Amino acid sequence: MRDLFFVIYLAGFFALGLKRPFLLVLAYAYIDIVSPQRLSYFLLNSIPISAIAFGLAVLGWLIADDKAELRPSVRQILMLTLLSWCAYTTMNADFPLEAMTKWDWVWKALIFAIFLPLTLRTRLRMEALAVVLVLCASSIIITGGIKTLLSGGGYGVLNLMVADNSGLYEGSTISTVAIAIIPLILWLTQYGTIFPPDRFTKLFGWALCGACLLIPIGTETRTGLLCILLLGGMMLMRTQRRFLYGGMLGIAAVAAVPFLPSTFTSRMDTIENYQADESASTRVAVWQWTWGYVKDNPAGGGFDAYLGNSFRYEKTQMVGPPGAQTLERNVVVDKGRAYHSAYFEMLGEQGFPGFLLWALIHGLSLARTEWIRRHYLRRNDPTKAWVAPLALALQQGHLVYLLGALFIGIAYQPFIFMLLALQIGLSTYLARQRKHEETVPIFAPRAPKGVTA
Repeated sequence: MRDLFFVIYLAGFFALGLKRPFLLVLAYAYIDIVSPQRLSYFLLNSIPISAIAFGLAVLGWLIADDKAELRPSVRQILMLTLLSWCAYTTMNADFPLEAMTKWDWVWKALIFAIFLPLTLRTRLRMEALAVVLVLCASSIIITGGIKTLLSGGGYGVLNLMVADNSGLYEGSTISTVAIAIIPLILWLTQYGTIFPPDRFTKLFGWALCGACLLIPIGTETRTGLLCILLLGGMMLMRTQRRFLYGGMLGIAAVAAVPFLPSTFTSRMDTIENYQADESASTRVAVWQWTWGYVKDNPAGGGFDAYLGNSFRYEKTQMVGPPGAQTLERNVVVDKGRAYHSAYFEMLGEQGFPGFLLWALIHGLSLARTEWIRRHYLRRNDPTKAWVAPLALALQQGHLVYLLGALFIGIAYQPFIFMLLALQIGLSTYLARQRKHEETVPIFAPRAPKGVTA
């Protein structure tokens, strides 16, 4: 029954795309994020729906879209350069077979991120993409939030519809994404036009934000807690009564502690003493190995180069009953451990050139959204009142991602590249608008006598 539902839903999506080709772009975004083929038992598993959707999206754009004033941005060129560099490192990878497996999905994520801004020519299209990104992520977030309320969740225990712990279905990744999209959800509830900002829309938006905050609790991820703290701090800095609201939030957080699962609080305690936690200690050891590796191999080792690591580290913890605890030290030997950091993932796999390209893409995106926010905040134009808040929402979500990426290997996460594409689309759209404003004459020519204008 589930397979039949997905087939009918996707068939309807594609059929609507025949009339409105941009819907095919949204269909590919849905397939790439939710991965319905992984939720299907057999019907969709044998059909390359992702490739079909992408091919139809590009074909629809080529046939029906307006190509006037089409200009690639600097960030799109940088993405194309990064894609070329990844192809080079894949051909010279330390582990060729494993590298090709990862390359099979990374190049698609980069190509779509390069292509997507070309289609975002109107505010409606940008908003539609934002709605699809939020709703696709919410299909996982709402499920996780409900299960957290009912069972409390648990690290590696909370089932997010599929047993495959990858993509957005991985606990730390969905925790980061859930917190990163909260500003975008709030923007849609205030400035959205597809779903007008009425009482129902705002109620759903606030409830969805609550579900987003539940995900780090249900998955018991330390990364999610850090992302909540960062986003809360950024939002408080934008409020006039920050000390009042900050104090109220602090009291609410303290009052909520007794209701949290004991396993959650125990896991959060390891943030302060990472050496007592094997997972955290392993990450530090992997990062040290990666830095040493890239110093000897400046061009990186290609995808999954971490498979070549081997190291030993010391794990320390307090053992014994309270009041009579002793420090216990254990030497742990490990190998082939993943990077657990997008920064070291890029550094180890793509070396210094790839890391610099990746960092430049993110740095330019943050700088550009800040320029847009400041520029349009000063403009007294009610038709552009939505621009500065959208730029701020995208910037805050981006910063949350960059914090989460410190502890998760999500350097090539397709969802994040779509958010980057939305930032690029906003920038190019506004640039075209400003160009048109500059070319329109301030005073219209006077019509001759006897001729009505």
